[in-house]
Amino acid sequence: MQPNNAQADITDVPYRDVELPPVRLVTKRREDGTIVLRAAEPLASFDPNIVRQFYRQAARQGEKTLYAQRRLETDGRRGEWIKQTFSQAERDSRGIAQWLLDQGVGADDAVLILSGNSIAHAMMRLGALTAGIPSCPISPNYASMAGTFERLKHVVELIQPKVIFAESGAACAAALQAIQTSGRIVVACDSAATELADFDYDDIRKTSPRADLDERIEAADVDAHAVYMLTSGSTGMPKAVIQTQRMLSTNMHQAFQVLGKAAGWDDIMLDWLPWNHVSGAFNCFAAAVFGGSLYIDDGKPAPGLFDETIRNLREIPVPYFANVPAGFAYLVDALEADPHLQRIFFRDLRLILYGGAGLPQPVYDRLQTLAIRCTGRRIFMTTGYGATETASGCMVIHYDTQKVGIGLPAPGLEIKLVPSGDRYELRMRGDNVTPGYLRNPEQTAAAFDEEGFYKTGDAARFHDDNDYSQGLYFAGRLAEEFKLGTGSWVYSGQVRAKVVEALAPAIIDLVLCGSGRDRLAVLGVPSLAGLREIAGNPKACLEDLVANAKVVQFLQAALQSYNAKYPASSTTISRFAFIREAPSAEKRELSDKGTVNQAIAAENRAAEIDALYRDPPAHYVVTA
Repeated sequence: MQPNNAQADITDVPYRDVELPPVRLVTKRREDGTIVLRAAEPLASFDPNIVRQFYRQAARQGEKTLYAQRRLETDGRRGEWIKQTFSQAERDSRGIAQWLLDQGVGADDAVLILSGNSIAHAMMRLGALTAGIPSCPISPNYASMAGTFERLKHVVELIQPKVIFAESGAACAAALQAIQTSGRIVVACDSAATELADFDYDDIRKTSPRADLDERIEAADVDAHAVYMLTSGSTGMPKAVIQTQRMLSTNMHQAFQVLGKAAGWDDIMLDWLPWNHVSGAFNCFAAAVFGGSLYIDDGKPAPGLFDETIRNLREIPVPYFANVPAGFAYLVDALEADPHLQRIFFRDLRLILYGGAGLPQPVYDRLQTLAIRCTGRRIFMTTGYGATETASGCMVIHYDTQKVGIGLPAPGLEIKLVPSGDRYELRMRGDNVTPGYLRNPEQTAAAFDEEGFYKTGDAARFHDDNDYSQGLYFAGRLAEEFKLGTGSWVYSGQVRAKVVEALAPAIIDLVLCGSGRDRLAVLGVPSLAGLREIAGNPKACLEDLVANAKVVQFLQAALQSYNAKYPASSTTISRFAFIREAPSAEKRELSDKGTVNQAIAAENRAAEIDALYRDPPAHYVVTA
C-alpha cells in the first residue's frame, strides 16, 4: 500500500505547466458573525449567447472534432470512434432547430431528452437552444427501471414537453407507453424499431434552415428559460431547476477565468459524467463554447464498467481529466499496476478535477506520487463546488494547496457564510444562480433568503479561520444530518468523508448507520484492488477477501486509529461490515455521479443494518 504520509514528500515539488495567481478576496464581517466573501477580481466580459459563441468556433475551426463516441456494436460492445466536426454539428443543430420551429414548438414548450450521453443527445440540446426552446435531459434510469415509471410520469407532468427525444425508441418503449405520448411528438434514432416514434432523428437533422433562423439567434433572450435540470429527488420527487443562457455562460466563463488553458475545455477531453447532471452538462456546452474536442467515455466508476474508461485512456492522452472520487480510486489502482498506462495518462496531463464528494487524502497522495514519478512534477488537482441551482461548480480551488476542500468563490459570485454552531451555512448570489424552480413558486421563495442569496443547504468551514485564502472545506449537508438515540447530532457528510479516508484503500464509499441508535456503524463498499493489495493476493476473489485475516486486521487497526482521533460519540465507529451487494442505480441507491445516496441506501438495507447492530455480532462484523 502507498503510505498515507506521502504528502510530506511532495509538497516542495513544483506543478506542471500551471501558473497560479495570488488569491485576493473582498471580505465583509457582520456583527452576528455572518461573513460575505467574493473574489476581488471582477468577472471578465463575455457574450452570454451560447449559440453565437458556438457558431464562432465553427467558423474558426470547422473541421476540428467537437464530439466523438465509440460505435455501439450489435453485441453491446463499443467499436471505433465516430467523430463529428464543428461544421457538422452546426449543420445538424440548425436543421433540428428549424424542424422544431416547423412543428410549432415554441419557447413555452419543451424538449424532453431521454438519452444517455451521445452525439445525437448533444445535437438535440444545441438544436433546442438554437430555436430558443427549453430542453430537459433526464437520466436514462427513469426509463429503464422496472415498475410504474412514477418518477418519469412526474417529470412529464412537470415539464409538459411537446417533443420527446428517446434515442433508443425500442429500449424506451415501455416507458413511452406508460407516459401516454398522445399529443406529443416522439423522435428516435431507431424509429423503424418502434411504432411509438413519429419521426426519425436522421430525418429531422437534415431539415433545411431558413434565413430567419439567424435573426432568431441574434435576438435570443439570454435570460429566458434555456434548460430544465432536475434535482436528484433523493428525498422526494425531483424539482426542475430553471437555467438560462446567461446562467450557463456566466458559470463557464467563471471557471475558465480561474483555471484557463489548464482546464482543457479548448483542447481534448474524455468524460463520462452524465449530461442530465450539471457537471457533465457543463463539459457538453464548454467544448462547443471554447472550441474543445469532447470524447464521450462510456465507462463508469463501477466494478467492470471502469475497464472501458481505462481502454479509452490508453488511447487518448488528455491534458485535463475529471471524475468523481470513486473513479479516481479505481484509476489509481489501475495506474499503479500498469507503468504503460501511467506514461500515456500523464503524458499531456496538467490538471485533474474531482467532484461529487471529497477526495480521500490517500488517493490524492497516491496520484501525486505517480505524477512525480512519471513527469518530475505535481499535477494541479482542483475541485469545483456548486449545485444544480448554480449551473455547476462556481467555487474553485485555484490556488496552491495540498488540502482537499471546496475552494473559494470564482469571480462574479458572492457567498454568504451564516454561523451554524461551529460551522457556516453556505449561501450564494450571482448571475450563475437560478431564478427558481419551474411551476413551483413556493419552493422558489423558500430557496432564497431576504437578500437574494440561494440557500445551498450545505455547511462549510475554513481551513484556517485566520487566513481565508486557504479556502473552505465541506462540513456536511444539513438535510442528511441525523441524531443518535443519545440525542447527539451526527454531521453525516463530514464523518463519511473522514471514515472513507481512514479505511482507504479497503473501501471506495460507505453507508453511515446510526440514526436513532446509540452508536455509529458502517456498511462499506469494497474496493477489490485495494483489498487484494492489503491481502497480498492479486488474484483473490471478493468473497475470500472480505474474510481474509490481513483485511480484518487492517480494518480493526484503521478503525481504532480513526476512533482515537475522533473519540466523540457522534464520530466514533463501533462496527463495520462490507455491504452484501454493490449499491444499485436501479434502486436509486447510486447517483448518476457514482456516489451513494445515504438515505435511500439505508432504507433499502434496513435488514443489513439491523444485523450490523445485533448482539453478539455476526462473524463477518468487524468491531473497533
